[in-house]
Amino acid sequence: MSKYKITLNGKSYEIEVEALKEGEAKAAASSAKAPVSAAPSVKAAPAAPAAKASAAPVSGGAGSVSAPMPGTILRVNKAAGDAVKAGEAVVVLEAMKMENDISSPKDGVIKSIAVNKGDTVASGQFLFEVE
Repeated sequence: MSKYKITLNGKSYEIEVEALKEGEAKAAASSAKAPVSAAPSVKAAPAAPAAKASAAPVSGGAGSVSAPMPGTILRVNKAAGDAVKAGEAVVVLEAMKMENDISSPKDGVIKSIAVNKGDTVASGQFLFEVE
């Protein structure tokens, strides 16, 4: 058995993994008709925290902006109520070791921002809305 430490959403978990021999792996795969449950020696990890609810819509009109790719929020340059110009960077998203400016799609006022510095976001996750 090998022990590993995994960090998920800022929480660390310790797991044990047993490597199967070639014959054992094939036998287990061919005999598995239902989903295989975790071995008793594996410590069950607590459920991942639910995604942060936002007062703003998940998707919406022309002013709604979602993450184009998964990543981590490095900076939030604006706050709700701030004026913004089309093309102005509102959020900076780090993905694949690259900084990506997430810009306002139009001139207006930031209606809401659903992320904070350090948040991890999924592709398509709502970031902010401009009205």
